[in-house]
Amino acid sequence: MANTTDIRNGTCIMYHNELYTVIYFQHVKPGKGSAFVKTKLKGVVNKKNIAVTFNAGENIVVVRTMNKSCQFLYKDGDYYHFMDQATFETLLVPVGSITNAEFLADGAVIDIVCREDTQEPLTCSLPPIITLEVTHTERGAKGNTATKATKPATLSTGAIVQVPLFIHIGDRINIDTSTGQYTGRASAS
Repeated sequence: MANTTDIRNGTCIMYHNELYTVIYFQHVKPGKGSAFVKTKLKGVVNKKNIAVTFNAGENIVVVRTMNKSCQFLYKDGDYYHFMDQATFETLLVPVGSITNAEFLADGAVIDIVCREDTQEPLTCSLPPIITLEVTHTERGAKGNTATKATKPATLSTGAIVQVPLFIHIGDRINIDTSTGQYTGRASAS
């Protein structure tokens, strides 16, 4: 069992029978009274942010986690299937666990945080910027480039994003996975 002196940013703890990650912590020793630890926690499953104050020395349950680099294989019903790059084992991740999953391309490698004891996936994060190919878009009107006009474009994963008028079918573009917005053309390599 750990106590409040073990709290660090990124630590995963069990609080009221739910998993939370420590976003921020501060040890406070007031001039009068006993010391305490102010924290901001983010729910692993429920994604809620909460502020919690612990008394100094209070026992907490720390959940050990590990990062796995996994390759996306396919989606089957309510689960995404990933292959662990180190052990070649298959991990099943529930559909709601991945934010902006519409940008998840076949063969993409992402980081999955798992519990060390049960190997249960906790969080999955796409890379901040991903490159995808445009499979369908309408042609832009010639000469209409003075304004910042956009048009919808369908990507190779099926996601639809707004792109500038000069983007055509077959172009590879960069997408910000946190906002789902076009950030620029992919560099030719």
